[in-house]
Amino acid sequence: MSDDTVGRGSAFGAFVERVGRKIPDPVVIFMSLYPVTLITAILMGGHTFETIGAGGQLVAQAIKPMTDPQHVRWIFDNALVTNWLAFGNGVLGVILIVTLAVGVAEHAGLLGALIKAAGARIPKAFLPLLLVFLGIMSSLATDAGYLILIPLAGLLYAALGQHPIIGMAAAFAGVSAGFSANLIPATPPDVIVGMNAKVFAESQGVPFASATGTALNAATMNYFFMVASTALLCVLGAWVTKRFVIPRYAGEPFTLPPGIDFGEFALTDAEKHGLRWSVVGLAVALAIVYALATGPLATFVDADGREVVPFLNNIILLISIVFVVTGAFFGFACGRFQGIGDLVQAMVRQMNTIGYILVLTFFSYNFLGLLSYSGLGAYITYLGATVLQAAGLQSMPVLLLVGFVLTTATINLFIGGLTSKWMLLGPIFIPMLYFVNPAMTPDVVAAAYRVADSSTNIITPMMSYAGIVLAFMRRYAPEFGFGDLILTMLPYSITFLIGWTILLVTFFGLGLPLGF
Repeated sequence: MSDDTVGRGSAFGAFVERVGRKIPDPVVIFMSLYPVTLITAILMGGHTFETIGAGGQLVAQAIKPMTDPQHVRWIFDNALVTNWLAFGNGVLGVILIVTLAVGVAEHAGLLGALIKAAGARIPKAFLPLLLVFLGIMSSLATDAGYLILIPLAGLLYAALGQHPIIGMAAAFAGVSAGFSANLIPATPPDVIVGMNAKVFAESQGVPFASATGTALNAATMNYFFMVASTALLCVLGAWVTKRFVIPRYAGEPFTLPPGIDFGEFALTDAEKHGLRWSVVGLAVALAIVYALATGPLATFVDADGREVVPFLNNIILLISIVFVVTGAFFGFACGRFQGIGDLVQAMVRQMNTIGYILVLTFFSYNFLGLLSYSGLGAYITYLGATVLQAAGLQSMPVLLLVGFVLTTATINLFIGGLTSKWMLLGPIFIPMLYFVNPAMTPDVVAAAYRVADSSTNIITPMMSYAGIVLAFMRRYAPEFGFGDLILTMLPYSITFLIGWTILLVTFFGLGLPLGF
């Protein structure tokens, strides 16, 4: 590599760092975006545009005139409950309950003891690879990766004497940027994307079949590609961690959250005793979960003939039960808990750390609610789709595929939510790309969407958990800002987007089946 190339790279890095450090706190960002969105909606109120609906018909969309009394009332009527406490089917409640549960295990000392035991046995060289892999697999449990794995990764690295943000960044990359990859078929993203893709295709005369004419299974049509993606992203994530993140934070000081003191890395006798009893607690907790999963939370078929899986729908609460029971057994056995009051205080101390999250989610969730309600979110997606169609790439399927990936990845920086964007982009691009070239089948378009939707999640404040992850990182680096988060995660985002797109183009170019 020439000196000029190194110089340009250093200059670019310095430029990104200067820009990144000027990005304000996410709370300030959302406080500012809310009036900007409101004013924009007022100025554009009544503007209409058309998108393609799931049935192939044109659907009239409009920007709501937010000065009308009914829309002003909506702002006030929904600010506290619908747009905050109940946002995303109660995401905030999920965050709170997991925080309580993890607090019991953390303040009992269980997490510290487990991390000491694991850290002494797991080769450090494999930790980034393992954390990215666990992050990818955590999509099975929806929010668990954000709320459980990322904080645990920070604790693990802190116990090893390394900067916690290294582990949290690797875990965050796997959880969010690798969200659509997995080794398990028929995950929630598989079903959401696949079932809607089938509706979009069949309603507009597009065969729901692969390029070879084989009928597609909505839940597994991208499975082979997702398995290959899992392996690729684990390797890329580990490489980025070692090449960029570790050098960035090596030797940087960090602070331990109150109540966390790893002391000597060797386990004490009390911790060893507590770990033995925690195995008993784990067995009890798993027995409770099993009884629930095979009893009142067992799978059943509803009146419409659909299979309902209450066990998976309540996986976060069940994981929380495991943390509380196992943590309680450890805490009482090692002497950290003397009575039930100590267990309650563990929850209280943990809740004392969530004030920032409450403030952040109030402003961010209200902004996202306004963006959706006003129609501006749909309009931004519509503009992105229009630009891609106007680029004249229809005669070049590979470039069109790459263009679709880049367009969706860019839109994802401004509009979060896998489902909402797919409901707007899918009806447009599944028929459009197929009619340009029959090789652009629904499974190919769906795979491209999943690549793009995941890769830029980690560098946008629009992602629901961006602020939550920042709050976790600030426990170890109080001055850590959103600009720092972007600088840390940008190499993962760029590397994943490029590598994953190349993998998709390889599958497409060689005619390899994406799934079954």
